[in-house]
Amino acid sequence: MDIQKKKWLYLIILALIWGSSFILMKKSLLGLTPVQVGAFRVLIAAVVIVSVGFKNLKGISKKQWKHIVVTSFLGTFFPAFLFAFAVQKIDSSVAAILNSLTPLNTLLIGTVLYGFVFRKRQFAGVLMGLIGTVVLILKGAALHPNHDYFYAVFVIVSSIGYAFNVNILKRHLGDLSAMSVTVAQFVLLIVPAMVVIYATGFLTEFTWQASSIESFMYVTVLAVLGTGVAKVLFNNLVKIASPVFSSSVTYLIPIVAIVWGLLDGERLSMVQVASAVLIMLGVYLVNAKPKKSVSK
Repeated sequence: MDIQKKKWLYLIILALIWGSSFILMKKSLLGLTPVQVGAFRVLIAAVVIVSVGFKNLKGISKKQWKHIVVTSFLGTFFPAFLFAFAVQKIDSSVAAILNSLTPLNTLLIGTVLYGFVFRKRQFAGVLMGLIGTVVLILKGAALHPNHDYFYAVFVIVSSIGYAFNVNILKRHLGDLSAMSVTVAQFVLLIVPAMVVIYATGFLTEFTWQASSIESFMYVTVLAVLGTGVAKVLFNNLVKIASPVFSSSVTYLIPIVAIVWGLLDGERLSMVQVASAVLIMLGVYLVNAKPKKSVSK
């Protein structure tokens, strides 16, 4: 399969997996706390990934480990907790829409820190994305007064972490295989995840009731697919595509997440739908390549 087709295949698979992650988080929270969901999501994924690919750790230099530490926490550890807290307070579909800010943040960080060229069309896209985000949050707060839309900030912070992650992967870790990077990231996170689980009192206070077991099953699926498998696919995508194209998976994630949310009884107003379209249009403008002039 040629690289162009492979890029789009990875993008679609990731959209299906990550788009379903939001409803899986929501279901996991029925019997687990946000901290437990985040910690188990990381720990279970780490155990699976490291068990399968431990041999891929060979050949990683000390300098590369420094960058892997940063990406493991900004791109995996902290977002796992931030999203769990956010989904507990706002609709999973809204969280997925806000996650669409990742390509915009990827461009901004890439421009400021890594010297990417910032075109006027891309500036317009960033501005549209920001306007859509503000309207989405304000309308959501009015439509769901029982929701705490302060937690939408957690999703935005996560998208900034993802943006740093993509840029660092492309800039400093491009010569490592996707599996090597993924295994290295999760090796670093096993102990922190275990410490967090112990600190929550899970080992002594958790009761294995039907709802708790069901939640644990959801978080296991979330960990293996949404964190483990998806991480390998995403790191592969970053290797063969640009940072902005890689982060453009967030175009499609909200579509999958909204479908799951509507099936689960969530509501979106037309203003929120329009805001989502505005955000994704902004992402499109950020990613769109300038038209080549045709010589006569």
